[in-house]
Amino acid sequence: MSNAIARKTTILVGLLAILFLGADWTRFRGPNATGVSEDTGLPVNWSASENIAWKTALPGYGASSPVTLGDKIFLTCYSGYGYDRSAPGDQAELRHHVLSMNRVDGEILWSQEVKARPPMADYGGGQVNLHGYASSTPTTDGENLYVFFGRSGVMAYNVSGKPLWQTPIGDGTHRWGSATSPILYKDLVIVNASVENESVVALNKKTGREIWRATGVPRSWSTPLIVDLPDGPPELVVSMHSKIVGLDPASGEELWQCAGVQDYTCPAVIAHDGVIYVTAGRKPQFFAVRAGGRGDVTTTHTIWEIKATPKVSTPVYYRGFLYWVNQSGVACCANATDGKLVYEQRLELKGNRDKVYASLVLGDGKLYGVSREDGAFVLAARPDFELLARNHLGDSSVFNATPTISNGQLLVRSDRYLYCIGN
Repeated sequence: MSNAIARKTTILVGLLAILFLGADWTRFRGPNATGVSEDTGLPVNWSASENIAWKTALPGYGASSPVTLGDKIFLTCYSGYGYDRSAPGDQAELRHHVLSMNRVDGEILWSQEVKARPPMADYGGGQVNLHGYASSTPTTDGENLYVFFGRSGVMAYNVSGKPLWQTPIGDGTHRWGSATSPILYKDLVIVNASVENESVVALNKKTGREIWRATGVPRSWSTPLIVDLPDGPPELVVSMHSKIVGLDPASGEELWQCAGVQDYTCPAVIAHDGVIYVTAGRKPQFFAVRAGGRGDVTTTHTIWEIKATPKVSTPVYYRGFLYWVNQSGVACCANATDGKLVYEQRLELKGNRDKVYASLVLGDGKLYGVSREDGAFVLAARPDFELLARNHLGDSSVFNATPTISNGQLLVRSDRYLYCIGN
């Protein structure tokens, strides 16, 4: 068989796998924002030379997760400024990158470069140096791609890379940078722009025109969630400093509010069967709140509160339990019914105190996570702790991005490379 025929055969097999295996992973933490995939046959062990389907060098740094749509991957990066804390460079040279890659072999199909809108957070002066200027995961509706670059705004592209619109949504910056990911609701792109203007903003996804703005959203790096209710219309739930709010996603009107984390919030909102789970804080707090109320529901709809949190990453709900790994590298499991901790187990990860920023994802009965500087870990997805594997890629770059599960494989992004792991 000639090399050309062999390559065509490999691509055809890959395309058939894409058609018949897993669902598209179209936003941060997957199509339903659960972090849970129905894929099977996922790898347990890998290394620089084992179970690597492909590895692609990226045109810039970043901490966003890849999203998938059929035979395409979409990802964001940044370049020109902010690689070295001791010599960050000139902000005038900062560029944002949006790129598409071939799902089968990792080839970059197209890349769009956008000049940033300074002033951004100073790379040498705050924790933005821990994740950079491309930390927001894109989302796609199957036709277009929507990305968020903080002060530089929200941007839309078609899946072939044609720019459609760009809308600035605020001038604010923070020394920790910007990180929330856009979500979609009907004809709207919704972004938590707490850093940029202390608001949640909804834009028309066809034109980029602002449709509504809900103000009074302080100190939140948390991606909101559309919560479907069994006996009522969906609600948009936002976690912020001191409170949780439920909004009408069509208008931005506040429906209810509840006391929340008494500190900044980073983990995304998650939910199951109409119960919302919110966590964050340097003095850890974790809440379960029943959605669907009206007015102040603190005393009527709060189910439980515990003193625990992953602080940065987002937990996974699975079969009645909540799983997370905190910033210090401690794996935790709690009963979702009453909040009671089932286990806390230190993973003995190397690195500074910020050992884990990425969220867990779950597939094939396994929990997958990555540390910033000491490789990946695989845990059994059940309420007795079992470490199934510790895996290293021999890569000295930093891993901040939440993995993506796609067609029986994992897409794992460092600040320099995208890896496809599995057969």
